Amino acid sequence: MASRDFSIRGAIDLGARQAALKKQQEQAARAAQTSGNGPGAAGGYVVDVTDATFNTEVVERSRSVPVLVDFWAEWCGPCKQLGPILERLAEEAAGQWILAKVDIDANPQLAAYMQQMGVRGIPFVAAVVGGRLMPLLPGAYPEPQVRQIIGQFMDALRREGMLPQGGPGAGAQPEPDPVYAKAQEALQRGDLEAAKTAFQEILNSSPQDAGAKRGLAEVELHLRARQLDPGRALAEADAAPADVALQTKAADVEMLSGRVEEAFERLVATVRRTAGEDRDAARKHLLSLFEVLPPDDPRVSQARRRLQTALF
Repeated sequence: MASRDFSIRGAIDLGARQAALKKQQEQAARAAQTSGNGPGAAGGYVVDVTDATFNTEVVERSRSVPVLVDFWAEWCGPCKQLGPILERLAEEAAGQWILAKVDIDANPQLAAYMQQMGVRGIPFVAAVVGGRLMPLLPGAYPEPQVRQIIGQFMDALRREGMLPQGGPGAGAQPEPDPVYAKAQEALQRGDLEAAKTAFQEILNSSPQDAGAKRGLAEVELHLRARQLDPGRALAEADAAPADVALQTKAADVEMLSGRVEEAFERLVATVRRTAGEDRDAARKHLLSLFEVLPPDDPRVSQARRRLQTALF
């Protein structure tokens, strides 16, 4: 789950902003009308988010509870299938996590941020924890699979000490590790090198620390990909399927855009068609991408099986 600090300050398409103003006003009116009705509104489990409210409703809130962000649009048919599933699961979770819904047509600043991340399609669901974004659901899935992925994600957060074991209201939590805090602060100000150093410091003293391993893997993924042009990387890789270096770059782009299965399958296919050092390089890169996700993520389990088949 590649993550990044979710600050949305930056350049804005002013023309798109004017075109979206009416939709934002309508969205705010709907939120006001429903503010006292239903479990989602009363409990704050499902919220409509705009460019103006995102930092408060998502970034700041994510420091105390995970927030799942559903990027959708009125014209998107799969979004209309996935949205009700997410809303139902949010109400069932009763505050263990919050669902934030973003209409990308009404919020061009957030839509532009998605494009900067390399996300090219909706529906797209990201998880934001402690101000950091992690791709979770790239596309629409049936309810059982959505339920499974979210459940495993929440279990992974609990194992890594990022959630109270008893859920909301479980009591006071231990003070965070100051080195973890240093890593998080570095990520939030965009200092990837400092974050890498902090996570490595944790691993030097606790080599099996799962949270630090994932944090380091995420940072290294961003460091590799930050100089890449996503469209060019994918086009060059598709034109040269035997070039391992190009395939690993394209897999990084896909991973950051939330296309996890495509990234894994690209590298499994590369393992199949190569040999010797090239095959080993593709295999090692795939293993490094596994580190970005919880080990029991079903996409990792499936890709591990496919890798074994490709190797033997």
